[in-house]
Amino acid sequence: MTTYTLQTIQSELLDLNDWHFKNNAIVRNFEFASFSQAMGFIVQVGLAAEKRNHHPELSNVYNKVSIRLTTHDAQGVTNKDIDLAKAIDALV
Repeated sequence: MTTYTLQTIQSELLDLNDWHFKNNAIVRNFEFASFSQAMGFIVQVGLAAEKRNHHPELSNVYNKVSIRLTTHDAQGVTNKDIDLAKAIDALV
């Protein structure tokens, strides 16, 4: 699996909503009206991740969810991360 260059990542980020590159990963923060909406979103993300066999780093505080995507095996961002980010974008 090929790790994306910074130039490739920046190009791919143009097609994503509010994702940015930080510490060898792409990250996005979400805010919902309530804790239950945030948890429902996390479940949907989990199902999309499981379907792709690619699992994100998730953080939740009340109505806020942070997601970090990186391919640990490749030690960087790959097509797996971009694909999952697009799927996550489709959920909101």
